[in-house]
Parts: sequence; structure tokens; C-alpha cells
Amino acid sequence: MKIEQIYTGCLSQGAYYIESNGEVAIIDPLREIKPYLEKAKEDNAKIKYIFETHFHADFVSGHVTLAKETGANIIYGPNANPSFEAIIAKDSQEFPLGNITIIALHTPGHTMESTTYLLKDANGKDHAIFSGDTLFLGDVGRPDLAQKAAHLTQEQLAEKLYDSLRTKIMPLADDVIVYPAHGAGSACGKNMMKETVDTLGNQKKMNYALRADMTKEEFVKEVTEGLLPPPLYFPLNVKMNKEGYEDLDKIIEQGTTPLSPDAFEALANETGAVVLDVRHQNEYVKGHIPRSIFIGIDGGFAPWVGALIADVKQPILLVAPEGRVEETITRLSRVGFDNTLGYLDGSFAAWKKASKDYDTITSISALEFKNIMTNEDVPVFDVRKESEFVAEHVEKANNSPLDFINDYLTEFPEDKNFYVHCAGGYRSVIAASILKSRGIHNLIDIAGGYKDIKESGIKTTNYVCPSTLK
Repeated sequence: MKIEQIYTGCLSQGAYYIESNGEVAIIDPLREIKPYLEKAKEDNAKIKYIFETHFHADFVSGHVTLAKETGANIIYGPNANPSFEAIIAKDSQEFPLGNITIIALHTPGHTMESTTYLLKDANGKDHAIFSGDTLFLGDVGRPDLAQKAAHLTQEQLAEKLYDSLRTKIMPLADDVIVYPAHGAGSACGKNMMKETVDTLGNQKKMNYALRADMTKEEFVKEVTEGLLPPPLYFPLNVKMNKEGYEDLDKIIEQGTTPLSPDAFEALANETGAVVLDVRHQNEYVKGHIPRSIFIGIDGGFAPWVGALIADVKQPILLVAPEGRVEETITRLSRVGFDNTLGYLDGSFAAWKKASKDYDTITSISALEFKNIMTNEDVPVFDVRKESEFVAEHVEKANNSPLDFINDYLTEFPEDKNFYVHCAGGYRSVIAASILKSRGIHNLIDIAGGYKDIKESGIKTTNYVCPSTLK
């Protein structure tokens, strides 16, 4: 038996490759299916099952294409209603795989179809669970994402999750391995550990939601407390996962259309496409196409695209580093953004060479900012998450989290310069690009973010552990 976790850091997502005696199961695959096909070929094995733990909201799964390519059965738990052919498993239904068995344990709560897959080894011993978004390491799945579809409140879903955990998962032995669908950084939970694999016994000790003496009322309160609104693209990804989607090859073929600066500009004007610049932030601040949006490919790229552009059907034109266009299109497709129309051939250098107008962002060091603060009282906007801001921040700074930047547009001063920073310099440039696209140009970015600010000796609030503020 072989179990391999295929972890994608950009999405904080774990897919799983399980092989036994020439048969393979894939759990929660990403949309690009080539790695799974290659692994099966290396093992001289056949992909037999594609298990989906639920209809994912934060990424588009590869189940539809993988089934078409391999003839494998797609399997969902009870209550699932996909538009394509799939096996809808009954609770406790068994699926033989080589010398092992995978059992569907219906664990509603995160969504109504959420299912945990229990793997029994060749001796019939419980070996591992693939818990999807039902159980994370350090947390459980948020119960507010499926309430519209299920006609249930988040509190009612949380009650179901409480029952699922205590009747299906917590009775399992402590040495059972937990393989979750997500880790720290995912918007599907709020308190996840940075580790991606653990034992159930350790989770019973470490995970607040698995306390043995926890009442249902306490569970509901703690699980629903402090939930931020989900990103706007989540329901659109659920729809694609339930109804199907175009093959990735077609999306890449369309998106890798090279465009000259003139053709790029004309197409942007004709289609209303978002010009998405994915170069490094240091390059973007020095020069970029006016009104383009920066979201760098080397940061938390796909989730930020989903959160800030939101509409997966939005036409997109790319300004990408040389040689990284296909990678960018692939990563966009992971969160359902399939409408890339082409890319600027020669990247931004070609735009400048064609003598096209371009814009810049004023960016200063933390030490320069410190000197300015010494001489005058200046408005500072911190675009980190509220929890980061609460933990510690520049004295008198305003918090305008990037996730909800459009809600704060009226708060930025019109009559004088203001300063923007994040933790390290990535998110502040995203924020600056959005503000400039909205006609707000009197901003100055603080390069290096809060890390450099703190090192410079600028006065900040005393650190408070966010967990103590619950």
C-alpha cells in the first residue's frame, strides 16, 4: 500500500494518491491531472476511483477530466447531486482497492454531502482517514458555506458537524492517521495548524473542536465565532464542481495566445478584460500598464485572484514573466478563472519599447517612512488581516484588510498622501494597484511591510496573541 499526499501550497490543499496491488484511488484531485496519470504509469497501476470529499468551494477539482481520461468512477457521499455520472455512496459503503478497503463515512456539517473516507489496511485495521473539510489539523470546516443550498443556518450545520465528529470520527483509534484537504492559509477554516498530517490521538488533544467534554452549544458557539465572509468566488467554484467544466488543455490553448502591445491594448478596450500583472511587486511598482491589477504569481496567487476579481467569467489579459504564462493560466484555472484571452508578448518590456503610456507606484523604505513620521502626522493604512492587525500594528494606523479593500474606498484621504503597508510588501502592492485602478493615486507604498517597519524602530503597539482575544 502506498499513500502520497500531493500538497499545493498556493491553495493550502492536499490531494491524495493511494495505490494497492495495481489499483489506484485519487482523493480530491486538482484540475491538472497529469501528475496523477504519471504516478499511476510509474506504478504500472490503474486509476479505479476518484473520491470527492464534498463539492469544493475554494478550487476546481480535476474529477471530471480525470474520469474521462481513465474511466475511473467518481464517488461522492450521500446527498450529492452532480450533473455528471457518479456513484453516490451510501453511508458506510465499502470500496475495495487492491488489498485494502476504503469506506465512505457520511460526515455532514461543513456541507451536507461532506464525507470522510476511512482506509482499512490489508488486515482490516483502521489505518487512516481522508477527512476533507470535515476535520482539519487544529480546526474543523466552517459551517457557513453550504447554508443557502441546504436551507440550513450555519448554527444548524454546526450542530450536524458536532454529531458527525462525535459519532463517526472521534470513536476511531488514536493511531489512525488524519489526512485533511487543507492546511494553514485556507479560507475553509480559521485556526489550522501548519502541519499537514497528524494522528487522530494528537488531534483529540490539540484540536479545540474535539474536546471530549465539549457540549453541542459550546461547539456551535466556538466554531461559528469570528467567521469572516467567504470569498465571492466560492459559490462559482461549487457550481463548476457540481456541473462540470472545460478541459484544461482548451483553457491553456486559448490563454497562451501571444499579443503585441497594440493588439493587447485593443483587445483590452474591446472586451473590458482585466489586465492582470503577475510579475514581482518590485517590478510592478517601477512600471505597469495603467489600471492593471497586480497579483504576483510568487505569492498566494490563486486565492487572491478569487477573492479580489471574484467573477470567474471575467475576461483576463496577462502580463507575466517570460516563460511563466502557461503556469499562470493553470493556476488561474485551479480557482475557475478560465477566460484568459491572451498575454502580452515580450511582457512589460515590450509595452515600454512600444512607447505606450505606463504608470508607477511611489514606494519607500521603512526607514524613509520613519523619518517622515518623525516630522509630521501621516495617515497609515495597514492592509493585513484583522487578526494580524489586532496582534500588533503601527500606532494610530487604520486597518483596511485587503480581502475587503473595496469596502474602505471612502476612508482614504483625497487631499493628502497616505501610506499603505502589509506584512512583507506583497499585499500592499495588490492594494495599491486596486486603489489606482479606482482613481486613487495619492498613495505611497512602504516596501518590506510590517517586518521592516518593526525592525526600523517605528513605534508599534504591544504584541497580543490573537487567540487570547476570542
